[in-house]
This record gives sequence, structure tokens and C-alpha cells, in this order.
Amino acid sequence: MARRIDVSGSGGVRLAAWEFADRTHAVDALGRAPLGAVPTAVREPGAGGVLLLHGLMGRAAHWAETARWLSARHRVVALDQRGHGRSEKPVGGPYVLDAYVSDAEAVVERLGLAPVTLIGHAMGALTAWRLAARRPDLVRALVICDMRASALGAATQRRWGEWFKSWPVPFATLADVRRWFGQEDPTLDRPVPARGDFYAEVMAERADGWRPLFFRRQMLTAREAYAHDAHWEELALVECPALVVRGLDGELGRAEAQEMVRVLPQGRYAEVADAGHFLHYDQPAAWRRAAEPFLRAAVPV
Repeated sequence: MARRIDVSGSGGVRLAAWEFADRTHAVDALGRAPLGAVPTAVREPGAGGVLLLHGLMGRAAHWAETARWLSARHRVVALDQRGHGRSEKPVGGPYVLDAYVSDAEAVVERLGLAPVTLIGHAMGALTAWRLAARRPDLVRALVICDMRASALGAATQRRWGEWFKSWPVPFATLADVRRWFGQEDPTLDRPVPARGDFYAEVMAERADGWRPLFFRRQMLTAREAYAHDAHWEELALVECPALVVRGLDGELGRAEAQEMVRVLPQGRYAEVADAGHFLHYDQPAAWRRAAEPFLRAAVPV
């Protein structure tokens, strides 16, 4: 179960956050919980919460499977970041990295999640480690999911612009969305059904068909804000325990991931086999096996 909470972010931008609760771990009639589960009603005061941050073009709902098992032990909130999902999409932005970091900081403080565990995917991971570097007093632990610290480069930005133009929008049906992103997208080397499912979750039905919940020009602007810079200095300022997780077929290479672990003062490494960039989404069980031991050790309840 998830309930929506509207939060004011940086500059007053309205953000939609979603708090997850695992009904399967509710206390029984005698107030008892299953072994290992910590229902909301009996969690220790000051234990902090977990904030889940999706990547570019994602939404909070992409974390639903992760939130279900996390909510057995923690208070779990997933955020639709500005320009995404059900959050506000201001025409003038700003869609810069600092705005995303400030939004996450505001959510942590206004929802009382500190000391928070930040779990981020792609751009959400970069937002998470920048917040951890900026406000070490707020952050207890960090999980970085398939995000590079090196500059992505101008060439990749041009390719993204061309890719956005190639989308056959509007899609007539959700099946067409799944087929194009999972099979027909010319950037694919092979069919990836989970990728089609991922993009189907960020579409909404309009009068003329199915269109993205976001504006592609805003996504390109957001990516432009971090694609040209490296982010190693901020990574080195992260004081809390941190886990770097990569999919073996993802965008973060093993050598770079291991260098990120070396740079992090308390870095750890994990990888997920048979997974690409969306590892937490297309391989949820393997992702859990990679992340959960770290979280149990770093964030004891």
C-alpha cells in the first residue's frame, strides 16, 4: 500500500512523495509482528527512514517492489522528482542538479526521515550522493545503483536528443509502448521486455493516445546539467557507509564502479548478473540479494 504526500521542494515546487507500508507485516491482534519485521507502530524513535530516488524519466512507482521488502523494517518514502511522475513540471525549471538535491533535502527534513538511508538509481543516485556530501548530518547510509561518476560527455547528449526525436509518440496502446521500448527501439542490441514494462509505467493516456508523464525537452535539460561534469569530488565527501551496485550489462563498468568504491571513504561493491541499467526493476530478487545484506549491516533497526 502507498499513500501520497505532497511536499514543497526547492523554490516551492510541488513534489509528490509516496509512503509505502507493507500490510503483510502488520501486527496481529496481540500486537505481535513476524520475526524480523518491524511494523511502523513499534519502530524505534529516531531510527530514520529510507528515501528512494528514481532516475531520469523514472517515477516513484518503479521502486514499488523494493519498497515492499524495505517497509518491513523501515519507514519508506519514494519521491517523484521534479518534472517526473505526479510532481510539478515548471516550464522554467530549474532542472539543474542542485535543484534536485535541494528537493531531496527538503523531503528528508519535512517528512522527518533523518537520519535517512538514500537509495538512488542513475540520476537519483547522483542526487543521493550529492546530498550525502552536502548534508552528512542527515544521511546514515547510501546505495548507488548503476550511476557513473565520470562525465558522460557531449556526444552522449546529442545521441539522447536524437533518440527522443525517434519516439513514435503518441502510442496507440500500452502494448505498443512495451513493444517499441522492449523490442523495436533501434538503440537496442536485443529484446529487453522489462525495459518495455519500465517505460509503460511512465506513460499516461491522452485524447490522442499514450504519451510520457514528462516533457522530453525538460529531461534533456536535466541531463545536460550533469552530463558534462565528473562527480568524483562529491563522492569523496560521502562519510556514511555506501554501496555501489551495478548490473553486469548496465551503464556503469566494473573498473569505474570499483574506483568509485575506492574513492568512497566507506565504500562497498556489489553486482547483479543478467541485469542491465534497470537492475532493480528487471531483476528485483537479485537486486534485493545484493542490497539487503548491506542495509541490514549499515542500518540496524
